[in-house]
Amino acid sequence: MDLVHAPRESLRQPLKPVLGPATAKVMAEHLGLHTVGDLLHHYPRRYEERGQLTHLADLPMDEHVTVVAQVADARLHSFASSRAPRGKGQRLEVTITDGSGRLQLVFFGAGVHKPHKDLLPGTRAMFAGKVSVFNRRLQLAHPAYELLKGGADDPEETVESWAGALIPMYPATAKLESWKIAKAVQTVLPTAQEALDPLPESLRDGRGLVTLPEALLRIHRPHTKADIEDARARLKWDEAFVLQVALARRRHAEAQLPAVARRPRPDGLLAAFDDRLPFTLTEGQQKVSREIFDDLAAEHPMHRLLQGEVGSGKTMVALRAMLAVVDAGGQAAMLAPTEVLAQQHHRSITEMMGELAEQGLLGGAEHATKVVLLTGSMGAAARRQALLDLATGEAGVVIGTHALIEDKVRFHDLGLVVVDEQHRFGVEQRDALRGKGDRLGEKRTPHLLVMTATPIPRTVAMTVFGDLETSVLDQLPAGRSPIASHVVPAADKPHFLSRAWERVREEAAKGHQAYVVCPRIGDSLDKPDGPGGPNKGAGKQSAQDEAEKRPPLAVVDVADQLAQGPLQGLRVEVLHGRMPPDDKDAVMRRFAAGETDVLVATTVIEVGVNVPNATAMVIMDADRFGVSQLHQLRGRVGRGSAPGLCLLVTEMPEASAARQRLNAVAATLDGFELSRIDLEQRREGDVLGQAQSGARSSLRVLAVIDDEEVIAEAREEAAAVVAADPGLEGLPALRTALDALLDEEREQFLDKG
Repeated sequence: MDLVHAPRESLRQPLKPVLGPATAKVMAEHLGLHTVGDLLHHYPRRYEERGQLTHLADLPMDEHVTVVAQVADARLHSFASSRAPRGKGQRLEVTITDGSGRLQLVFFGAGVHKPHKDLLPGTRAMFAGKVSVFNRRLQLAHPAYELLKGGADDPEETVESWAGALIPMYPATAKLESWKIAKAVQTVLPTAQEALDPLPESLRDGRGLVTLPEALLRIHRPHTKADIEDARARLKWDEAFVLQVALARRRHAEAQLPAVARRPRPDGLLAAFDDRLPFTLTEGQQKVSREIFDDLAAEHPMHRLLQGEVGSGKTMVALRAMLAVVDAGGQAAMLAPTEVLAQQHHRSITEMMGELAEQGLLGGAEHATKVVLLTGSMGAAARRQALLDLATGEAGVVIGTHALIEDKVRFHDLGLVVVDEQHRFGVEQRDALRGKGDRLGEKRTPHLLVMTATPIPRTVAMTVFGDLETSVLDQLPAGRSPIASHVVPAADKPHFLSRAWERVREEAAKGHQAYVVCPRIGDSLDKPDGPGGPNKGAGKQSAQDEAEKRPPLAVVDVADQLAQGPLQGLRVEVLHGRMPPDDKDAVMRRFAAGETDVLVATTVIEVGVNVPNATAMVIMDADRFGVSQLHQLRGRVGRGSAPGLCLLVTEMPEASAARQRLNAVAATLDGFELSRIDLEQRREGDVLGQAQSGARSSLRVLAVIDDEEVIAEAREEAAAVVAADPGLEGLPALRTALDALLDEEREQFLDKG
């Protein structure tokens, strides 16, 4: 089912009766195309000009490619073969050229006769196959090909196949070449006239966009490059607009829900907390707090995304919002993705609040409340007490993991839900917690604040988190130190790695602490085979494939090798997700108290861990982490007054894409810039979340990063349309397009923002 365009009956028709069972089966299995409408929205990836040849030097290795080229020469070789008839086999080698570069094609056995007849020197054709290397030369083995006849005036050139000067190149597979897809599109193209247009006429005319049938015609059969531009401009608008209407309707529906306005008392808990802060909030923190307090004072639920640079003080802003709600008689819950993070938040929040978190205890302050922790691994007695405190309203603030969502958990009056690290939670979890806001049978929706750990480009926020209003913190608090980052090429320059361990010892000698991060835990089940500790074997594997094949370095092994080798004499401890919760907590407490010099950990320390005395971080196998993840990890150092140091250790060669990625991280501390790089590197995926399940992307022509203007304008237009006609009664074609877009899986992803 196409997701943006609403089809009439003939566009819903299955491909089998139209194209035949064999072609329809390949299209369904390999390209995810099931109906005539699906095929019409399978757009060309690029276009070749009839007179021009594909640039052969830029072909990607091991990928299925389609090229337009000219045969330079063809030679038939015979060779001895026990498997061939009469003991002689045949091999046809054809060299094709783009005028400068060359590419070898080979055909074997019975498959040589037709190409030997067809591929004469001077012939032009389209060739499709997988690029490989043989004898240090690029080649295509047994490619499929389609001859290109003389041109539009050639009597043999059928109007049907390539009448235009521009040849469409479709995303294809080894089972179905681009030109076969083009012929299939040609068969169904007349039905494009029946496509229902989701764009309101006023919007289309106001922006000078062509109609949908016209856009489909031009994208598949353009006569000029201007045709392609017009078609793409129109189809981008469809994708952006229908998606933004879906989000605008969600925002509109949320605004209709009832919520309790929560205004802090002028002399209450929040005021007492602000008075005891040893520093002043940054301008950014004050501005974002005002936005949040305005939302909390409304009688419909806040729906806000709080994002910002690593270390910009998001937790402080969230805590002040939670205290404002407690002031107003409600409760606030913070949902954290891991136990380590929930414990860390609980520890840092109780420390920040001091006696304000000690209600009912000797020495507790006048406006104090109780701050409780709720995780899955708590002992029965502690858990019972926590549940009781929530149900009676004794606890104003609760910090927990998924355990907060369980049926047994009851709140006295839940007023605010703070979700930390949103992308780790599914919509069901967020909604399950918000569903606990009802009181005495009355339906109430708690306010919602979502925090992301790393910055997101504006357009991604508008698209993926489009149902939330956005607040951005871009100032770092005073007293934070700069972080120097360097790539350590362990394979090319082993002495750089030795120097890295010296730097860690130097930091420890100054009384500071360090993290060493590894991709894997490493137990008896998954020990790395062969050398590869932090100090051994680094120079042995310089080839990229060697580095990629070696299992990732593991915490347990690296910690042993460090403690007995380059960091001998320092206090080294390990931390990973599979340790018992009490052990994890004890390790973190010792590290926070300065009783450990070096913490060797997995990415459990990625988010929210705050130890100002930790100044150095060494990330092993840094190429195994994503850009945003590296930036997030790096944010654990430089949180105090001493400068931070982050060393990215890798065995990948200089020219590899992985090294370029690490160089980008080392070159900037700007999380927004890195998030753009991250998105570009991962390609778009499917912003609506279906990339995870491997289905086709609903965004075919819209590029989230490049089309910022279209997305921003579509958001404004969508808001206006929904404000005027929330049920889209007057726009049936748009409503049908929405129904197609919001199949269940996608709607859930939109839901979770």
